[in-house]
Formats: sequence, structure tokens, C-alpha cells
Amino acid sequence: MLFHVGDLVTRNSYHNDTLFRILSIDSDMAILKGVDIRLYADSNLSDLKKVEEIPKTDDNVFLERMEPFLNLDRNEYFYLPGKVLHIDGDQDYLDRCLAFYHKLGIMAYGVRLNEDEIATEITDYLEDLAPDVVVITGHDAYYRRFGDIHSLQNYKNTKYFVDAVKMVRKYEKSQEKLVVIAGACQSDYEELIRAGANFASSPKRVNIHALDPAIIASSVCLSDKNKPIDLLSILEKTKYGKDGIGGIITNGMMFVGFPR
Repeated sequence: MLFHVGDLVTRNSYHNDTLFRILSIDSDMAILKGVDIRLYADSNLSDLKKVEEIPKTDDNVFLERMEPFLNLDRNEYFYLPGKVLHIDGDQDYLDRCLAFYHKLGIMAYGVRLNEDEIATEITDYLEDLAPDVVVITGHDAYYRRFGDIHSLQNYKNTKYFVDAVKMVRKYEKSQEKLVVIAGACQSDYEELIRAGANFASSPKRVNIHALDPAIIASSVCLSDKNKPIDLLSILEKTKYGKDGIGGIITNGMMFVGFPR
């Protein structure tokens, strides 16, 4: 079977469990990018199965999970959700997250930066935009063949995410005043939480969905300020629940006003 750049494929050796798009082909090897999962991979062409029909995305399913946050009394009260700064290493995933925020009525600013650039650039954006929630994400991977799960050297980009979180905490130390969501597929969850993130991936070193960071950010932005969020309920709204993202109990970021 002939394959071309842009084709949608799955991998037979992984039971065709993840949908990818071919980014490039070199001889008999292809570089792949997850359509829904924040994952890069390479594969021999002989292991690929072409997907002719584009499957439906999970985006609408995730929007439906957010409906409880939108059932608000708008007769008497008005609501001011939190503001998001979303920094992403991938433009496609960033665009999907921004569309997700827009559909929920959340003000969000998106910035596309390579993972190793985020720490040096993020303070300027924080000072310019003064967000309530910061998302730091992109691509990552845990190299299981190297063994030690607690060594940052065994992760593709976690060390850059950790550096970025530390820069945020230099700008604002309080985890109640500025909520940080950090990490991507298989990131070192413990190190990101230790650096000062409120939420991070990935407790079980699993892949996460492209929208998972935006789901957490939106949930915080649409929860009442000065009231603790329902942590377990919010984590369950993501693709892989507590295996993919974990965090600390955090107050919401939405002001509620009266009268309308």
C-alpha cells in the first residue's frame, strides 16, 4: 500500500488504538503525529494501516461534560469567568483548545512556542496579559527503556515544562492567585507538582488528549472564586481521568455578581 504525507493511519503493532497523521516519510519509515493524542511517533510503513474515513472527534463529547458549569442562574446574577493564557508546543492542538474555550465563553490567549522556549518567554506574556490560569503544554514522552521514572533526563520535554512552571512561580508564588496546568503525554507528574503546578500530567505516564489541559483550565475558570473545586469530578471530565492528569484542590476563578 502506498502512503503519503497527510494520510491518516493507525499502527498494527499497537492494535490500531491511536489515530495518527503522517508528517513525513523517509525511505520505509514514517514520522507520525497523533490526531487527538499529544504524541509523536515513528513507524515502519509496513506496520501502518490507512484510515480512509475521518472518524468523529471527541470535542463535542468533552463539551457535553462541561454542561454542569454552564447551568447558571442568569436571571439575577452575572458571571465573569477566569482568563486563560495557553502556551502550546503544537499549533494544531492550540487551535483546538482555543476553539474549546471560545465555545464555553472563556477569554483565552494562545501562544505557540517550542517547549524549550517557554521558560524564557513566559514572564513577558504573564506581565502583558495577567491571566488567572496558565496552561503549559505541547509534546512529551517518557523513555521507558531507560528505566528510572524519577529522572528528568528520561523525558523528552518535562524538564522544559518544569523550568516554565518555576518561572511562573517566580512571577506569582500563590497557587490560589494563579493556577498552573502543565505537562503533556507521559510527563513527570511529580516533578511538575513539586515545581508549583496546580495540575499536571501524567500520574500513570499515559498519553493525554489534545484537549485535556483545556478541560482542566475551563473547569477552573467556570468554578466560583474562593470556593474549592470538586477535584475528582473535574479530573473525570478528561479523556483518561486520574491516570492522565492529577492535581491539588484549588479554588475556582469565576466571579459571581448581583444584580445582572
